[in-house]
Amino acid sequence: MQMGSIGESYRGTDFYCDVAFPHIDQLRVVYDSPAVLAFHHTKPYWQTHIVVVPKQHIRSLTSLTAADETLIRELLQVVRDVAARVETEQGSASVVTNLGDRQDSKHLHIHVLSGDRG
Repeated sequence: MQMGSIGESYRGTDFYCDVAFPHIDQLRVVYDSPAVLAFHHTKPYWQTHIVVVPKQHIRSLTSLTAADETLIRELLQVVRDVAARVETEQGSASVVTNLGDRQDSKHLHIHVLSGDRG
């Protein structure tokens, strides 16, 4: 599969559990641990578009609980590290997550963005 074609016709509600995690070898991975994955978005909206995702299924940012503290710490550390690298390389970065109807994939994911919109 060529990059960009992974999940091309996917119409489900959890791209990460259904497509990305089973096909990590087809992603441009930035970070991979037993708990967190960061990779270049398969359909980037920005010149630089990296997604940071917990491997445990968590529906969204507002679904997190105190029991998720260890995971949240690693997730935010990875977001911080990725954003710092993008900021250094590009001169700026944005960090975004979506909720509710704005969240296409119903799995917590955080975007690190920079550059022109593609």
